[in-house]
Amino acid sequence: MWRLRVVRRSKRRRTRTKVDAHYLEHKEAARELVLARLAHFNQYYGFSWNRVSIKNQRRSWGSCSAKKNLNFNYKILFLPPHLQDYIVVHELCHLMHLHHRQDFWHLVAEQIPDYRNCRNEIKIIDRSGHREAAFTAVLARYQSYAKEPATRPTGAATNSPRSSEFSAQNVA
Repeated sequence: MWRLRVVRRSKRRRTRTKVDAHYLEHKEAARELVLARLAHFNQYYGFSWNRVSIKNQRRSWGSCSAKKNLNFNYKILFLPPHLQDYIVVHELCHLMHLHHRQDFWHLVAEQIPDYRNCRNEIKIIDRSGHREAAFTAVLARYQSYAKEPATRPTGAATNSPRSSEFSAQNVA
């Protein structure tokens, strides 16, 4: 007769890394920011959603599911206000159109007319893998534009309803 041999394996405990600690430290601040911006832009759009989650994703800034759940990367907190607004509006518009066809982009452009510039800035950060150096470079460029309004590129901070609220304290 055969005997079944039971092998017991101990459960590996996952150790918390610096990235996890950084995520947990900033998660609630990111949630407050996202909910405030959703409420602001939803006054115009009037959409409804089920759940808003703040996640620690490697590449994605946000997503919207068919169940109307919105997900955002906690690193949105470290972006300049015009990029934060673009990401929030982008995901908010996915509640109406779950694709990136022309009608979706027209809906985004109603609140973020310079969305193409925002997409390009986000791509620069994405190419660096969401590293701290890319955030620092984007924030430095944004802060220099804020000091010299005549050299500010179209829409960099002018379309953001809270451009004056941005400060360096958001950078950790």
